[in-house]
Amino acid sequence: MKKTNGSSGVIWSIGSTLAAFPRSHWIRKSRQLNALISGIGLIWIAVDELLLQIIFLLLGLVAIWAAINYTAGSKPYGYSGKGDLSVFIFFGLVAILGCYYLQTGMFNWINILPAISCGVLSVGVLNVNNIRDIQSDRVAGKRSIPVKIGRIAAVKYHGILLSIAISAALFYTIVNYERPIQVLFLAIIPILLMHYIKVKNTTEAMALDPYLKQLALSTAAFVALFLIGNLV
Repeated sequence: MKKTNGSSGVIWSIGSTLAAFPRSHWIRKSRQLNALISGIGLIWIAVDELLLQIIFLLLGLVAIWAAINYTAGSKPYGYSGKGDLSVFIFFGLVAILGCYYLQTGMFNWINILPAISCGVLSVGVLNVNNIRDIQSDRVAGKRSIPVKIGRIAAVKYHGILLSIAISAALFYTIVNYERPIQVLFLAIIPILLMHYIKVKNTTEAMALDPYLKQLALSTAAFVALFLIGNLV
C-alpha cells in the first residue's frame, strides 16, 4: 500500500471532516454569512454616525442570537413561552422602526403603532402553530403559551392579537388622517374574522395547517393595503 505523506494526510483528514457535514449545513452557514455581510454593508451605507452604526450592528447581532437560541442551545427560549415576545420585538418593533430609520434617517414615535400591528400579527401566526401543536408540545415538555394557558384561553389570546393589530393601525390612521383611502386596510377585517372563527372551531391539530398560511398571507395583504392607503 502506498503511504501518504504528512501534508496529504492532513488534507485527507480535513476533507473527510468537511464531507461529514450535510450539504444543508453549509447552505445554512453561507446564507447566515451573506445576511451578516449584507446587513453590515447596509448599515455602513445608510447610517453616517458611528454610534448609530454600532447600535444597529448590536441590534443585528442580538437578532441573530435570538434566532439561533429560539430552538437551539441548552435552554431554547422558544420552548418556554418567550417566543411570542421575541417575535413581537423582532418582526414588529425592530423590523418596522429599524427599516424606517435606515431608509429615512428619521424616527417618529407614532410609527410604533404600525410596528405593533405587524408584530402582533406575526405573533398570531406563531400562536396558530402553537395551538396546533399543543398536545405534542405538552408531551415533549415544551411550555408554549397555549400549553401554559390551555386551548380555550389561547384562542381568546389569538382574538386579542388580531384586535390589537387593527386597533393600532386604526389609531395611527386617526392621528394622521388626511383622506378616506387611508382606511383601506379595514377591508382585511372580514378575512381576519373568518380566520378567527375557523381557528376557534377547528379542534383537529393538522386541520389548522391551512390557517397558518392564511394568516401569513392576510398579514401581507394588510401591510399592502395599509401602505397603499398611506402613499396614494
